[in-house]
Amino acid sequence: MSVRAIDLRRGQAIAYKDGVWVCITNEKVAKGNWRSSQVVQLKNIQTGQLIKERFRTDEAFETAFIERTAMTYLYSDSSGHVMMNMETFEEVRLPADLIGDQSVYLVPNLQITVGFQDKTPVTADLPNTVELVVEDTPPQMKGATATNSMKDAQCEGGARVKVPSFVANGGHILVDTRTGEYLSKA
Repeated sequence: MSVRAIDLRRGQAIAYKDGVWVCITNEKVAKGNWRSSQVVQLKNIQTGQLIKERFRTDEAFETAFIERTAMTYLYSDSSGHVMMNMETFEEVRLPADLIGDQSVYLVPNLQITVGFQDKTPVTADLPNTVELVVEDTPPQMKGATATNSMKDAQCEGGARVKVPSFVANGGHILVDTRTGEYLSKA
């Protein structure tokens, strides 16, 4: 099966340059009246090499098969993140760079989709929203009634999020893992 460059999504695997590559980002670029193109960042799953290449929007790639499994996050240590398959109770250790900067959103019992190729984890997709507990934020100022006044909040896991002034310590909030933005109270 093939996929066009414009249809590539984050986490999707393709066969390219005699290897299997995973799409990290895909941006459409249109300059004036020139033809549109896609700037795609790819990661080689065997070597870990990152490349950024420009493709025509209709350029086709062969999709590579990656087995995706829902797993539950258990804990992190210096060597990576430990996940468990809740059907087989098998534990899998993911390298820290597989989740990268999104590791601040990891909370116990979070469901993550992990992609495997030849029993080696190659991708990890967090849910779009997570519920976090606010650990430290300044108190609400009296008389601050502006509708869009935001303050910094330190959440469990280390995430720093701008929240409305009514959010207090110990409050539960929903955060978008793709942008790091506050969505609502939980």
